Amino acid sequence: MNTPSTDTTLCWTEKNRKEICKTAVMTVNETESISPDGKKGNYVVMDAPDWVITIPVIGTKFLMVKQWRHGEKNISIEFPGGVIDKGEAPEHAAARELREETGYTAGKLIHLGTMNPNPALFSNHCHIYAALELSHTHEQQLDDDEYVHYMEIEQKEVFNNIGTKAYPHALMSAAIGLYITKLIQNNDQ
Repeated sequence: MNTPSTDTTLCWTEKNRKEICKTAVMTVNETESISPDGKKGNYVVMDAPDWVITIPVIGTKFLMVKQWRHGEKNISIEFPGGVIDKGEAPEHAAARELREETGYTAGKLIHLGTMNPNPALFSNHCHIYAALELSHTHEQQLDDDEYVHYMEIEQKEVFNNIGTKAYPHALMSAAIGLYITKLIQNNDQ
């Protein structure tokens, strides 16, 4: 069986790219691509910087953030995270976002995985880290347009409520899946 990256019978070739809209957080492009058997198609691709999610662990609890999300038009409980600055290493961004949004510093960061938020539409990736050995070292250092509260929540409560109105962010579910697979299950074996 061919792996996804080597199965050339499925690979399309991009011939043209046209910028449709440029915003502060992403650029929307229309691409003209050719299928493996020569058919042409136009597709929308959103180019954005890579993101990072940090899963801070304090004993049996997660350190979570609560903030307004404009797309959802509601408050969302999430793990700390954000955009990776140009030239910044993902691990550094994970530590920075944790410190900025919560004031906590991790003694240990573990890379759990990297994934595309939606490969049909996005070109960027989300890097997910577990943050262990936490200590409160700073005050929050939020961006001018960031309004974030942080709190400790029992892991079991988060597991039970992910996908509800309070926890609507799909990437948080993906992060929890990696956390369970890479840390909890590996420690149980």
